[in-house]
Amino acid sequence: MSAATDVAPAKVNLCLFLGPARAADGRHELVSVMQAVTLADALTLTPAGAGAADSIACPGVNGDNLALAAVRAFRARTGWAGPPVHLEVVKRIPVAAGMAGGSADAGAALRLVAAQAGIADDGLLREIAATLGADVPAQVRPGRVLATGAGEHVEMLAPPPPYGVLVVPSSERLATPDVFREADRLGLPREPAALAAALAEVRAHAADLPDALIVNELEPAARSLCPSIDATLARVRDAGADHALVAGSGPTVIGLFAEPAQAERAARELPSGAVAARPWGTA
Repeated sequence: MSAATDVAPAKVNLCLFLGPARAADGRHELVSVMQAVTLADALTLTPAGAGAADSIACPGVNGDNLALAAVRAFRARTGWAGPPVHLEVVKRIPVAAGMAGGSADAGAALRLVAAQAGIADDGLLREIAATLGADVPAQVRPGRVLATGAGEHVEMLAPPPPYGVLVVPSSERLATPDVFREADRLGLPREPAALAAALAEVRAHAADLPDALIVNELEPAARSLCPSIDATLARVRDAGADHALVAGSGPTVIGLFAEPAQAERAARELPSGAVAARPWGTA
């Protein structure tokens, strides 16, 4: 086994419509267009050495790591008995920020071990990914996707024209389960029929969402738990963003700009920590 590397792009939810929690597993149904962006972690896989176990080094992330869980889940599902591996992760995606950084790392880890095992089956990898978390299936093959169910049903979409994405991290952190619980408390989830109507609208325009569909229905819950988000949203709008919204479950805020250069200029003008990105796979 030789060393191998991959990148793990963050995602932004260009729209997120929230439905009810499922009785079977407690996960919420949703409709979301997810876009991978050029803000990305980097993963390197190397042999762990004789007698070692699968392991990971990921500075900035304490406790259980979803990328290592992905390796273990891959072995359990496929029966792959290849030599133990060690993952090194260089974090650039903000942690606990609503940009699926852990899920992105897990997706990259699945790609890396699948290549070592000689398995080229995205469907299988997405099935494994669905056992790890709602955002992981969309990260198996980064790009632009329409995600439904609780995120496990993924339809790849054509890449969009280039545009700018401004990413403004927060010093605070929000746990995704807490944000969903707050959404329930606030009565935000749609009824199934209303979620189905949203899906029909999104499916019809998924390649180029109109302004009315660029919305995150988790945003009020994130703002309720982290009121400082409001000031960040205002700053992003003042910087000229066509749209300012919470990234996923937050607390990161993103701004969408018609031109990448506009996002780059806004990143220079806003406080330290803001970065500009573009859709993954565009020039």
